[in-house]
Amino acid sequence: EPTVRTELMEQIPPIAIFLQESRPKFPTAFFEYLMPIVVRYLTDVNNQVRKAGQEALLILLEQDLVAQSDIENKVCPILLDLSAPDSDDEYKVEAVNIICKMASMLNRTTVEHMLLPRFCELCSDGKLFQVRKICAANFGDVCNAVGQEATERLLIPKFFELCSDSVWGMRKACAECFMAVSYTTSPEVRRSKLSPLFISLISDTCRWVRQAAFQSLGPFISTFANPSSAGLYIREDGTLSIRPSTQDVNSNSCQPSNNITLMSSSTNTA
Repeated sequence: EPTVRTELMEQIPPIAIFLQESRPKFPTAFFEYLMPIVVRYLTDVNNQVRKAGQEALLILLEQDLVAQSDIENKVCPILLDLSAPDSDDEYKVEAVNIICKMASMLNRTTVEHMLLPRFCELCSDGKLFQVRKICAANFGDVCNAVGQEATERLLIPKFFELCSDSVWGMRKACAECFMAVSYTTSPEVRRSKLSPLFISLISDTCRWVRQAAFQSLGPFISTFANPSSAGLYIREDGTLSIRPSTQDVNSNSCQPSNNITLMSSSTNTA
């Protein structure tokens, strides 16, 4: 019964945490028995079971409970199969979503060598606009995961494609994550390539794209500032914040210091 498999998936993370805490007693139980079930349910015929399996996998990755060897030899291969050009549409959309969410949880080498080539292919998927939409919505997170060199060499050309996509929702998603993409690039690329690209978005024929671009204008401009003098920095959660000066911290030493969040780089996938 699908409901039984779904319930099983929901219990996997707490069981895995228990096994991790009791590892001397159960050294290989998770890797031998539970991890294969999670991977298998990513291709289950029932949509709810697959969704529960995806959520369980992301929790396990977030808690750092999956071994690097399992990520590279079991998880990534099945996601690459599901996101292949000839894969079923529903499976492909789900796989792309997981790949994008996984990018911020895995080490840079794994993302760049195993997932980035497929992500670049999916950005140009001409069959499903939903796939391109997911890629556009998560573009900033993927750039942050792979760093400046890979972003400028592989991702910026794809970002140009998405910013000129015929579907206005794609262009809007790009405008919303523009600050995160810009922050990952060098000042030269920011000035020579991204500035003209941003002007095209702020002059877009669709008012929703223009509105999103205008909302991102301030955060985009802030990426040109020198963090040491401007006091601007990107927090781990992707938000642009102001770092209090030493003088302010000293004058408020009796009160906890709070950073002022200006703009979140997380995108709206709606």
